Amino acid sequence: MFYLGVVGGPQVLIIVLVIVVLFFGGKKIPELMKGLGKGVNEFKNASKGDEVAENGEANDDQESK
Repeated sequence: MFYLGVVGGPQVLIIVLVIVVLFFGGKKIPELMKGLGKGVNEFKNASKGDEVAENGEANDDQESK
């Protein structure tokens, strides 16, 4: 087995980046990052929407008392 515990810090990041470049190729990486960024933004917007909805419901409940 390959043990990454011996390699630490930025060396692990470099190894992972090299594997990603070899696996996907240099031309695909910007497309992958763009898709990842869109997914993160959608997740943030959805979580903010849930917080606003929860806060709005809490305010409605307090006003009715």
